[in-house]
Amino acid sequence: MHRLNTFYSLRYSLILGCVALCLSLPFSVQAQDSVHSDTSAVTKQIQEEHNEAAGESHEAGGEEKASLGRILPIWSAIPFVGILLSIALFPLIAPHFWHHHFPKVSAFWAILFAVPFLFVYGHEAWHEILHIYLADYIPFIILLWGLFTVSGGILVKGTLKGTPVMNLVMLLIGTFLSSVIGTTGSAMVMIRPMLRANAHRKNKVHVFIFFIFLVANIGGSLTPLGDPPLFLGFLHGVSFFWTFNLIKEMLFVAAILLTIFYIIDSYNYKKEGVVEDVVDEPEPLRVEGALNFLFLLGIIGGVLFSGFVHLGEVSILGVHVAVQNIIRDVWIVLMGLASLKTTAPSIRKGNDFNWFPILEVAYLFAGIFMTIIPALAILKAGEHGALASLVSSVKTNHDYFWITGILSSFLDNAPTYLTFFNTALGSLNLTEDQVRAAFAAGHALETYPDFIHLLTAISLGAVYMGANTYIGNAPNFMVKSICEEAGITMPSFFGYIFRWSLPILIPVFLLVTFVFL
Repeated sequence: MHRLNTFYSLRYSLILGCVALCLSLPFSVQAQDSVHSDTSAVTKQIQEEHNEAAGESHEAGGEEKASLGRILPIWSAIPFVGILLSIALFPLIAPHFWHHHFPKVSAFWAILFAVPFLFVYGHEAWHEILHIYLADYIPFIILLWGLFTVSGGILVKGTLKGTPVMNLVMLLIGTFLSSVIGTTGSAMVMIRPMLRANAHRKNKVHVFIFFIFLVANIGGSLTPLGDPPLFLGFLHGVSFFWTFNLIKEMLFVAAILLTIFYIIDSYNYKKEGVVEDVVDEPEPLRVEGALNFLFLLGIIGGVLFSGFVHLGEVSILGVHVAVQNIIRDVWIVLMGLASLKTTAPSIRKGNDFNWFPILEVAYLFAGIFMTIIPALAILKAGEHGALASLVSSVKTNHDYFWITGILSSFLDNAPTYLTFFNTALGSLNLTEDQVRAAFAAGHALETYPDFIHLLTAISLGAVYMGANTYIGNAPNFMVKSICEEAGITMPSFFGYIFRWSLPILIPVFLLVTFVFL
């Protein structure tokens, strides 16, 4: 009966998928006719690359994606736009439907892309789908699940009131913590104390908007641990401590945003006329579930392990996956299970812990990761893809900052960073080995000043502008979902952009452009 109910619950997605296939076939056949010869050449090239590059999974996957990106039309990204519009509009125009059926909507857009993609590109398409789920989506969800689970076992108790000063201090702590344990780790650790502190506040949406700005994004710019694109840069030769040079920009942006926040929060606090509870003896702050900090460090250690240790690769369904990444993911799952086993249920109950936020992210991003394949492939193809005019127009520091940033607002910021990292190298006739050697010798700025300036712009754009949308960085949507589960009405997708990020962040980023770049 349960399986029957599951089938019926998915029937609309299956019907829509079939309709989408019928609607897509004419275009697919046309595309197949026009690119048949190119596809054959690409197939041969990809096969040669796999034969030559066995053991280089990330690079081989990237080469295949770049090859497909040369022939994929720009309209193949329509399902990606569709799922973004669904996330933006359905909660506004059909909230009840969205709350109960968002997994089906996500499945619909995934099917709409996957079926014609597989029909036209066959083996290459199948490999791309497997690659993005095995190498990207599953590790992404495992990391989020681990951090969400462990942080849910940390309960801050005591007298903690969300006054403007207290909120400012907590945002400041979270911002700097993001470069130590990552934006996702910091956001998951700090969000519940922030919710508890502001439980008595009437106007508190702005608190969590600035939480996303600062803790979930801006604060992660000082170390490779802070945000995935910086970690990717580290893996490609950038010194681990080079990103600390971005502290001037980070302090500049954080100071402006914290000042704006304090003004808004103070105004709302006074407007609310909050009357402080009279407490004869304020309850001292204390932390329950402190063992979870050990599990949190274990997760961070697992991420570091996967970056520093290289143990070869294994093939899973034809996709090369690094052994150290498999060990990392298993380790993170073990940390999460250990947290569930050792943490008293009363602690999670005190945090109002439930699994809906992580399930929402898992369902929606399953569709996003599927539909984002053509967008990433086209971007990866650089000057040989459908976005050739855009990529080739990137010349100055300002260009790199804004183009990297805008694309990172909607696409995965890690491959966006890597695309323009390589574009910058090519524009200066440099190789990755040359830059790696210069960083290792400690004189990269003196040897390649132009590249360092471009790298600064790319790094800032990829990290900072992840705050522009809910999907710009992994913790953004998690924070939104956790807040909504706590009863806070967060802005819609477009509401967040047009009411908050555009009027607040864009002017700040313009200042960064003219002051530092």
